Amino acid sequence: MTLQRLYFGDNLAVIREHLADESVDLIYLDPPFNSKRDYNLLFKTPKGQQVDAQIMAFEDSWRWGPEAEREFAEILHQPNTQTAEVMQALRSFLGENDMMAYLVMMANRLLELHRVLKSTGSLYLHCDPTASHYLKIVLDAVFGKENFLNELVWKRTSAHSDTKRFGANMDILLYYSRSEDYIFNPVYQSYNDAYKARFRNVDSDGRRWADDNLTAKGLSGGGYQYEYKGIKSLWRCPLETMQRLDQEGRLHFTNKDGIRLKRYLDESTGMPCQTIWTDIPPINSQAAERLGYPTQKPLALLERIIQASSNEGDVILDPFCGCGTAIHAAHKMNRQWIGIDITHLAIAVIETRIKAAFPGIKFEVIGVPKDLASARDLAARNKYQFQWWACARVNARPYQGRKKGADSGIDGLIYFQDDAGLAKKIIVSVKGGDNVNVSMIRDLGHVVEREKAAIGLFVTLTPPTKPMQTEALSAGYYQSPHFGAFPKLQILTIEGVLNGAERARYPDLSQGGLTFKKAERETLTGEQENLL
Repeated sequence: MTLQRLYFGDNLAVIREHLADESVDLIYLDPPFNSKRDYNLLFKTPKGQQVDAQIMAFEDSWRWGPEAEREFAEILHQPNTQTAEVMQALRSFLGENDMMAYLVMMANRLLELHRVLKSTGSLYLHCDPTASHYLKIVLDAVFGKENFLNELVWKRTSAHSDTKRFGANMDILLYYSRSEDYIFNPVYQSYNDAYKARFRNVDSDGRRWADDNLTAKGLSGGGYQYEYKGIKSLWRCPLETMQRLDQEGRLHFTNKDGIRLKRYLDESTGMPCQTIWTDIPPINSQAAERLGYPTQKPLALLERIIQASSNEGDVILDPFCGCGTAIHAAHKMNRQWIGIDITHLAIAVIETRIKAAFPGIKFEVIGVPKDLASARDLAARNKYQFQWWACARVNARPYQGRKKGADSGIDGLIYFQDDAGLAKKIIVSVKGGDNVNVSMIRDLGHVVEREKAAIGLFVTLTPPTKPMQTEALSAGYYQSPHFGAFPKLQILTIEGVLNGAERARYPDLSQGGLTFKKAERETLTGEQENLL
């Protein structure tokens, strides 16, 4: 059975409850860097609508408190005593501060990741210099310093200026194995222009080549002494090989050296990949794969890691999967995958991305509400997570404006296209409380008029009252130029959305393509595609 799973929840709990010992072949994690920044997810607005909307995807800062203290106590009582000692030493050095809280969070999760990794598996931790030096010490304790393989450097941006310091334009990938028996498939980079310039000769068929020495003069270990086509020398290859090379057109006869070997550029495997990666550009504002997620990494980066440290059919785990680049690359390269994220916003982005890139894909989403009871539980625990989840269920992008918590009467937006003109807008209002009333429908109607939207969608956990339904009907209809009339204000219940009995009614020539940016459709392949 193919394993393709997406989990919503705290990755520590998910890994402990759902992943067996030594069940994963490769782990890539791109956790928050403890940069003290808030990262906003920017949604590009279709032409003709108002300014771009952004919503806080996650807050990259940590605080020492009861949760950090509890997790620190867990570390002290687990079997890996080296990790316990290292964490006590770090706490003595750093104190109870934000950095220590971050390292405690990471250490607990790295211990669980070590447990689920196969003996042939590897882990790549993506970080920056904010905490990389501390994380390397923690990784040495968890995995054993003998299993440290590389500190890889990825040039993530072009040169830029930082105040009173050198420009910070690189990220770090700390690469560890579970044992000495780990998977590694050599990866090759394209040769640079200087190397390619050496292949200055061109055959009649257009193939470029450079000549290479065939004599064994000056080499220790001897050679082969014979005469070939009137040229006598000490050769590197026996006579039979020389004859074969001649038949294949691979010999170049010169007056100076006699005979030289043709080495063709198109037969070169490339330069073995080194620890500094400058050939994978970041995702710029015009990149086709750009989704707007603040910490999105390029597919090529993940494809290189997956190609080097796994084989087809292997299980890839990303416990901080964000917008899903690792699982996108894993599926594209015929691997199984497991992704985990703690926000419904990320889960919605990933679902949209994967379904667009791989039409017809089957995967399981675990931890999200599947029935009315679990939806009520989410609404009671976290208002914003409930709103984001509910918006995703009706294919709406969540809306938060410029400030978290700002109440503009808008919880989500849907854009649709029903003619050759500009895109139209649907305002989504989500209510997760036990009490709903007719004034809420009137308020939605006012917001629809204020925002010059075509339709308003009221999504409620509690069934609407009769006056609410009457008020919605009294708002009239949006008249589509080519597709008829659609209710101006529509009420959907969470229960009806979950069981498929209810859905928003509006025409859409773009098939949802204006709400979320869709990933390009992919072709499955077993290895990384050429970067050039």
